[in-house]
Amino acid sequence: MSGPVLVFDSGVGGLSVAAAIRQRLPQAALAYVCDNAMLPYGTKPDDWLVGRIVDVCLAAVAACRASTLVVACNTASTLALRELRARLEIPVVGTVPAIKPAAMLTRSGTIGLLATSATVHRPYTDALIRDFAAHCQVVRVAADGLVTLAERKLAGLELDEAILAEELAPLWKRPELDTVVLGCTHFPLLVDQLRAQAPQPVAWIDSGAAIARRVASVVSGMGQPCSTDQAWATAPMPALSVALANYGFAAPQWLAVESLPHLLR
Repeated sequence: MSGPVLVFDSGVGGLSVAAAIRQRLPQAALAYVCDNAMLPYGTKPDDWLVGRIVDVCLAAVAACRASTLVVACNTASTLALRELRARLEIPVVGTVPAIKPAAMLTRSGTIGLLATSATVHRPYTDALIRDFAAHCQVVRVAADGLVTLAERKLAGLELDEAILAEELAPLWKRPELDTVVLGCTHFPLLVDQLRAQAPQPVAWIDSGAAIARRVASVVSGMGQPCSTDQAWATAPMPALSVALANYGFAAPQWLAVESLPHLLR
């Protein structure tokens, strides 16, 4: 592996995936890029997002000479993996909600899917549930507010517990629910807060470990690790440096991206 493993997300959610990769491959060189200028992705048109995601990822891969790209965002993965793989010669690892392991783990047969609105309602998610959890009752909860809470947590800001409780409330209408899929990479960053809110024992399942295993299977070496890995962002955000530093990344450099803002609605 001549270059780092590049982790991409719209915001800081991909840091949960970066942490899983570091645990699995402690000697690997990593890089991180977030498209914080366009956060959140869930409110943007799909066609525009595909072009934007490809533009950002191509620019970041060129900037750090990445050997592998990890799309650490469920929305981006369901939309742009095919185009990214067509445009890049390096391996591209995507992210999908951990429906399959959750369906295998549950004892009650009732699982929750906690994700953003875009992920909860996508046909891709329908297919995952049909293929791997047809025998389960799946409680789908769109919890877009948790993205903002995760961003605030990593910036060292206070969290609004009332918002957290409101976002999770639909899950607890099913007292037999025993497993929850964290279908957004931001959500594992809040796992301590999620556990504290749960009125019953719940297993919280995310995709981080599975992504790390996939990365380990496609990289051919460990690269040249450094004491602080590089990071890029598409907009200045002082608090972002705090979050990145806590995960071993340097203060973000600005990433210039050729985009088409006039297409944004």
